[in-house]
Amino acid sequence: MPLVKPQSEGLVDFIPGARLEALLRRAPADAAEVRDVLAKSLAKQRLSLEEMGALLSVSDPALLAAMFEAARTLKKTVYGNRIVLFAPLYIGNKCVNSCKYCGFRAENPENLRRTLAPAEIRAELTALENTGHKRLILVFGEHADYDADFIAECVRTCYAHKVGFGEIRRVNINAAPLDVAGYRKLKAAGIGTYQIFQESYHRPTYEQVHPRGPKADFLWRLHGLDRAQEGGCDDVGIGALFGLHDWRFEALGLLAHTIHLEERFNVGPHTISFPRLKVASNIDLDRSWELADADFKRLIAILRLAVPYTGMILTAREPAALRRELLEFGCSQIDAGTRIELGGYSEGDPELQDLRREQFKIGDSRPLDQVVGELLDLGEIPSYCTACYRQGRTGEHFMEFAIPGFIKRFCTPNALLTLKEYLTDYASPAVRAKGEALIAAELAKLPAGEAKQQLLERLAAIEQGRRDLFF
Repeated sequence: MPLVKPQSEGLVDFIPGARLEALLRRAPADAAEVRDVLAKSLAKQRLSLEEMGALLSVSDPALLAAMFEAARTLKKTVYGNRIVLFAPLYIGNKCVNSCKYCGFRAENPENLRRTLAPAEIRAELTALENTGHKRLILVFGEHADYDADFIAECVRTCYAHKVGFGEIRRVNINAAPLDVAGYRKLKAAGIGTYQIFQESYHRPTYEQVHPRGPKADFLWRLHGLDRAQEGGCDDVGIGALFGLHDWRFEALGLLAHTIHLEERFNVGPHTISFPRLKVASNIDLDRSWELADADFKRLIAILRLAVPYTGMILTAREPAALRRELLEFGCSQIDAGTRIELGGYSEGDPELQDLRREQFKIGDSRPLDQVVGELLDLGEIPSYCTACYRQGRTGEHFMEFAIPGFIKRFCTPNALLTLKEYLTDYASPAVRAKGEALIAAELAKLPAGEAKQQLLERLAAIEQGRRDLFF
């Protein structure tokens, strides 16, 4: 079946480039302006482009410290001390695009092309489920072989596969933009979030790094998640690849995309991702826009403040020590136990990376159990919760629950239940001891009443062999 042909005629560029450039030239915000913007963030209201521009203009150490503290507070207020865990599963790396930053680009002769067969996908799922994973994102190159029918069949394979108590309960997708009919097929297959990264919202940069292939069409990609919404996929994820252009412009671009989705569909993105440019096979790319760690920290804090109710994903591109530091500034999801080679979970050496089989080089390849243990040491609840999606609390309905704060009634109990499953079925003895101590501490914080009693009963039921209990 041929690729979906981009048809961008009539599509409008809703990224106001000139306006964003002007915001980057503004004078630094003074203390009063910053305080007003932070107050709006802490009131859990999404910021305007001008308000994000004010935060981006800050360089005064005292005001930066106030921004970081506000981001910490907002993360705790909205998400508590939960970190959702997932794993990426690369299905195929055939690609017809020529993205200059990507090891999968069509012209790379060093890349080993492969598409996992159904039996190979099941082998990967066995390896993932045997370590405790419950949430996946499937990743595909852009190629005629990876059409909506193929992706939907991969999704069904994931949901059907079970090993003991192991099962995949949510399958998200990172793939090429589809037409509306394609999204409808994936919605029928039960996908979670459909994720499309614009890579760069700066159109001249976008055109320079995407010289050929369907991805060269800026507007077709930009409107990809509009079509997803029209096709019934109301959980969508956006992202930019930081290091291609000025990080401040890209941050404003992410907010402009968020505002567009809110205005058109009454719901913004479910997640925002902010991967940084990394080493990849046979890549020679200008790195003059490389994002330093200090600015990466600013970026994450500012995004948290700008979009209080949007999940933020910090990936294994980053080294473990840096991920540990950055979690507190607003990240709510991370991948763990990550392998991005085709077949990497069932075939690969966890101590090695083969860039010929990877899209880029990752910085954190620690086993899942080690990451879970570290999160517990930090006082975070590792969560595999999928309850909101499976109960229909998605898209606009999720916002109805989240904005008033009602989601707290579900999130901590459900996180504790999924943690209990992990501790019982997969954790090492040391991690299980840490986890049981954290569960006890969290239970002590909950007021007595029917909700706490129900949680205690479900925790006990897990020890007796029941699974997949949630509120």
